[in-house]
Amino acid sequence: MRGASAVRKANLREKTAGVQRFANLLIQLKNKKVIGVVSGKGGVGKSMTSALLACAMARRGYHCGILDADITGPSIPKLFGIHGRAMADEKGCWPIQSRMGIDVMSINLLVENEEDPVVWRGPVIAGAVKQFWTDVVWKDVDFLFVDMPPGTGDVPLTVFQSLPVDGIVVVASPQELVSMIVAKAVNMAEMMKVPMLGIVENMSYIVCPDCGKHISVFGNSHVDEVAAKHHLPVLAKCPIDPQLAALSDAGMIETYGGEYLEGAADACEKLLKK
Repeated sequence: MRGASAVRKANLREKTAGVQRFANLLIQLKNKKVIGVVSGKGGVGKSMTSALLACAMARRGYHCGILDADITGPSIPKLFGIHGRAMADEKGCWPIQSRMGIDVMSINLLVENEEDPVVWRGPVIAGAVKQFWTDVVWKDVDFLFVDMPPGTGDVPLTVFQSLPVDGIVVVASPQELVSMIVAKAVNMAEMMKVPMLGIVENMSYIVCPDCGKHISVFGNSHVDEVAAKHHLPVLAKCPIDPQLAALSDAGMIETYGGEYLEGAADACEKLLKK
């Protein structure tokens, strides 16, 4: 009986501590803006968009954070050239800051070897992502960008249900498939009552280095008609840029000079006025 009583008390203490951590997080995020960066499919540059958007807002003087919720394919630390382990104390786990002062938290900052695969089932992944905001010290963050895994599965659902998301940016590519993909993201956002900020089309074109012509590698874009169908603005049309790819591989994405996401940054900034 004493053993059972001790277990109940321990469980109660853990639940109380969990509630307190979540309450502390809500205090941290009071008057801050949480932006979900989503896509209906993988490989469209969602993490790249999250990183560049955080950089754009940091250049405007805002303190930004990136919560890398794509547990099985985390790439945010690589883009920023961040390695090593995140530290923790009695206040919680502290994100690692980039060169520009962007707070970053990712599973790659917690594992022994950043190349180790994360072979977890959906509920475990969702639980880990939830701890990324209940147990991480997001101090004085103006904008927290959540780089979510593709699709509408456990993790996006957990994010929408547990975190006060202020807006969603949908990342898509020019293929014909974009209509269905964007529709899924829009419908999920409507179900969760989260406002859509607009669509970013990535890999929209490539610029010929010889003549400067814009070449539509994936065919003609359909993003304008898709956006109009859902009454959403097109926030950006980003090209395929070899320089961006090289800087990303080198962990130097913050030095990229492209300003293609200024429209998306404007949409985020407008949230502060609401």
